[in-house]
Amino acid sequence: MKISKSQRSNIIFLVIILLLVIPQTRHPIQVFLQKGLAMFSPSVIDEEKRIVLTDYNWQLVDENGVSYNFNDAKGKVVFINFWATWCPPCIAEMPSMEKLYQDYKDEVVFLFVSNETQEVISKFKTKHDYEFLVHASLTAHPVQLETSSIPRTFVIDQQGHIVIDKTGAADWNSKSVRKLMDDLLRLE
Repeated sequence: MKISKSQRSNIIFLVIILLLVIPQTRHPIQVFLQKGLAMFSPSVIDEEKRIVLTDYNWQLVDENGVSYNFNDAKGKVVFINFWATWCPPCIAEMPSMEKLYQDYKDEVVFLFVSNETQEVISKFKTKHDYEFLVHASLTAHPVQLETSSIPRTFVIDQQGHIVIDKTGAADWNSKSVRKLMDDLLRLE
């Protein structure tokens, strides 16, 4: 029995659908697909359209139990990422964020924010060998940083302008993001 080209296509399509329905294979496939989308750099907001962060009243705590007052970030370049370990686009963009973090951690305030338990976060970070600190909110975050979906990432300049506001996966280790960070740090 010979299988026609259209039958072969239908079989492949059904196998893909089946793989997406099975919980054990769905998550890795979703992460793989999101990695394709995370190959693109995020867009920088035009200067005239940038929102200014006016409220820095936000209390966080890191995974080691150390409190962080967001007021301490005033006048600094800030990178904020809202994410979760179960989120395929979040997982897809994390390697590029870790690389950016490694190169800019001494000059930029990095806040990776998740509402998951310390145990879940620790297992995820250990599995992927990530070094960035993860924070949890103790109080409501500023209104300008409102997010209804994850991942959501903000880059804020020293004057409080939101320079990048990106929902979804992106390549945070791209030349354009690094150039932006360098340019923002030069303005200090």
